[in-house]
Amino acid sequence: MSNPLDLISLKNPWHLLATGFGSGLSPVIPGTMGTLAAIPLYLLLAQLPLSMYLVAVLLSCLIGIKICQVTSDDMGVHDHGSIVWDEFAGFWITMAIVPALKLPVDDWKWLLTGFVLFRFFDMVKPWPIGWLDKRVHGGLGIMIDDIVAGVMAGVCLYLVGQLAGWVQ
Repeated sequence: MSNPLDLISLKNPWHLLATGFGSGLSPVIPGTMGTLAAIPLYLLLAQLPLSMYLVAVLLSCLIGIKICQVTSDDMGVHDHGSIVWDEFAGFWITMAIVPALKLPVDDWKWLLTGFVLFRFFDMVKPWPIGWLDKRVHGGLGIMIDDIVAGVMAGVCLYLVGQLAGWVQ
């Protein structure tokens, strides 16, 4: 059996996006590397008005289904570790609370806490994330667990911000 990574090309726009501009090709912790790669784009997206930010995140989720499906099909593997577009979208969902509350989007404590919370929910997969991960297949299956992880991490980020006194 060939290596699934041999079946993708960063010249293919679907593969380029699915691998998070190549960040998912990291030989170690590709999901974490993908989430790290999502931060600069978050910082750009968060400059948009909130409504546009939310539309961009929604579109990233919807197109992400196709991005992940095409790449997964091309690789012949469901949800290969190198596919990290779902981490991009999930992190952006987590971080939506920051522009929603009109907080400084580049404040390190929000970025770090959001990153840690999203990675926690994405890796540990508490219910319903793990349930969805096992039962929903295809591009939607690749995306849905990270979307829910992003929502759960976003709620926790808001609660941490409240408890820590970061929200006035």
